[in-house]
Order: sequence, then structure tokens, then C-alpha cells
Amino acid sequence: MKNLALHWKILIGMVTGLIFGYLASQFGLQTFVNDFIKPIGTIFISLLKLIAIPLILASLIKGVADLKDISKFSKMGLRTITIYVFTTVIAVSIGLIVVNIIQPGSFVSEETIANLSSSFGNDASGKVASAATAKSRGPLQFLVDMVPDNIFNAAGNNSNMLQVIFFAIFFGISLLLIDKKKSEPVLNFIDGVNEVIMKMVDLIMLIAPYAVFGLLSALVTETTNPELFAALGWYMLCVLLGLLIVLCFYMSLVYFVAKLSPLEFLKSIAPAQLLAFSTSSSAATLPVTMEQLEEHVGVDKEVVSFVCPVGATINMDGTSLYQAVAAIFICEALKFDLSFGAQLSIIGTATLASIGSAAVPGAGMVMLVIVLESLGLPAESLGIGLALIFAVDRPLDMCRTVINVTGDCTVATIIAKHFGKLHKPKPVNWNDNYKTR
Repeated sequence: MKNLALHWKILIGMVTGLIFGYLASQFGLQTFVNDFIKPIGTIFISLLKLIAIPLILASLIKGVADLKDISKFSKMGLRTITIYVFTTVIAVSIGLIVVNIIQPGSFVSEETIANLSSSFGNDASGKVASAATAKSRGPLQFLVDMVPDNIFNAAGNNSNMLQVIFFAIFFGISLLLIDKKKSEPVLNFIDGVNEVIMKMVDLIMLIAPYAVFGLLSALVTETTNPELFAALGWYMLCVLLGLLIVLCFYMSLVYFVAKLSPLEFLKSIAPAQLLAFSTSSSAATLPVTMEQLEEHVGVDKEVVSFVCPVGATINMDGTSLYQAVAAIFICEALKFDLSFGAQLSIIGTATLASIGSAAVPGAGMVMLVIVLESLGLPAESLGIGLALIFAVDRPLDMCRTVINVTGDCTVATIIAKHFGKLHKPKPVNWNDNYKTR
């Protein structure tokens, strides 16, 4: 184990966790897993979230200030947002094409719908209520929510990531506009803080394989009736196939635009992808995503510092694709006919939902309700529709988070290539990577 690359260690932790979880469920050891195994994974996720806000503040302020020019910052920001929106539209379109070809809703029986509704009806009702609250907000409420009235309150809650990003960019721009002699001590302090946080990432990653083992062991023991997975197999196939096509689209961008080998690129970001799969959280994976891009892909720190925090908040390509597939699947299963124009409207709704979802708890499922309502699905059918996909939402959430993180990495690499900030990465020495810097 000592000489293995980090991504192999994490993979071993994933596989052994799945096997151990299955055996534990067979021998009635679910309580043991939840009490003594799962906490390791929970602590690991908490540690990653612990440093997410300080990392964003330090790296984003430094990244903006290092640009030295306001016009350069505006160009990078505009191009970043444009590419993120473009990839989201492509992802939603891919989801619509795949779900219309396979038509998974036609394979769901009324008996299956009734069983799932009775099993997950309460959870679905909660999401519908949350969506009603989100929908009641004004059209510009997301801009209001983006500006914090107290930075300490904003930094005290990871769901306020956009507010932290706003403050960091505002602070960084202000540093650009004051005398260099006065800004230099502040920049030196922030740079030192950033280095300390990245060292904390190194230390946290030492327990990554064991944490992944604990997370997946608990997931298997908590899994519902396997028969439900079989009943929703075609729906799962649609989502997974769509995500795979999006991944291929990313790799084509890496090859043709960034001029990098897709295989080497995937190898470089593999630890971030595996953690995204295990934690189902782009925000928790952010510290590792940034380090892998800078150290092993060769993306300049000022690009990583700006593009990745923004992407972790607004770029949800995997989630957007899932919303498109799930919306069509639910309408099809409930025999609710959709016109071609209604399906096209999903592209705009899901794209906007992916940008606004970061500030909403239970983002993906809550925003799905808004997408369904925009299609005219009757209110009494919303709970049934959500219950239909609740059984398999967690494993699919893990997969779409991988795509979300991969999308962030891809866009950061493209931006770096465009601005001449893509350098030859350091030689990968996996034995020392997470021990000494």
C-alpha cells in the first residue's frame, strides 16, 4: 500500500468498502457499521468542508490580485462564465436526446409507481415544500443573496459559498486598486495562509482511503430494496449513459482545445474524481480539485484560484443532465405528454437552475421540482414523481458529482490554455505527494 499511487489506494478503499458493506448487511452488522465505520468518513468530509471557506478566501483573493489588471480579470471572468453556461447547455441537450431515445418511463409499471410512492412519499413532500419556498423568491433574489451583509456569518455556512466568492473577488479587486507597497504585506499574509491550507489538504488526504471505505460501507448497508434498483434500471442507464457522453465531450475539449492527452488528464485529476464519487459534494472536493489541477495538470494558480471556486458553485453539468432526464422520465411514467417545445424549455430552465441551486439545500432534487412545475406537471403528481426516483438518487448523485468536478477541471484547463497559463506539470511522485511538500 505504501508505494501505491493515491488514486489506487482510494479505489481499493472503495472496492473493499462495497464488499465489507455487503457482508455486513448479510450478517446483520448495520449498527456496527453506522456506529464505528461510518464516522471515519463523516469526519473526513467535515475536515474537507472545514478548509473549503478559508481556501476559497485565500486562493481567490490571491488569484484576483495576481492578475495585476482589472481588464484581465474581467476577460477571464466573462470567458469562464460563458464556457460554464455553454457546457451546461450541452449537458442538458445530451440528457434530452438520450432519454428520448431510450424512453425509460415506458418500462415502469403502475405497481412500481405505487410501491415507490408509499416508500418515499414523505421525503418527496419535503422537497416539494422546499421548492415552493425557492420558487416564491423574486427573479433577482439570487443577486441579493450573493451580497453578504456580514462576512463572518457568510463564512460560517458552506451553503453561502457565493457570498464568500463575492467578498473574495471584491477584496482582491480592491487590492489591485491600492498602492502596491501597501497591498504587498496583505498579499504575503494571504499567500502564507494559502500554503498552510494546502498543507492541511495533504494531511487530510492521508486518511482518504480509509474514509472512502467507511462512506461506501455505510452506503451499502443503508441501501433500500435491490428490487427497486432493477425496476428503475432503464432510468439509471439513461442518466449514466448521458454522463458518460458528457465525459467524452469534456475529453474532446481537453484534446482539441487544451491540446492535452485525455488519459493523462484523467489520471492527474483521478483523486478529485474519486473523492467526488465518495462524498457527493463538489464543495468538499474543492481543495483536492485545486491541488490536482495546479500540481499535476499544470494549470497556473491564479486560474485555479478563480475558476474552480466559481465552478464548484455554479457549474453543475451532471446535475443539469440529471434534471433533464428525470423530468422526462417522470412525465413519461405518469403518462403526462410533453410537446417538443416544452422539452426545449427544459434546456433554459435546467441551465438557470444549475446556477441558482448552490444556495438551496438539497439542490438537485429541489430544483427538479421547479423544472417539473415549469412543464405544467400537476401539483398532485409532483410527490409521486419525486418518489419514483428517490430510491436511486444517492448512487446517481455520486456519479453526477464526478461529472460536475470533471467539468470544473476541464474549464479551468481551457481557460489556462487560452491565457497562456498552462504549464508543464511537476513530475508526479505519488510516494511523497501527500507527505511532504
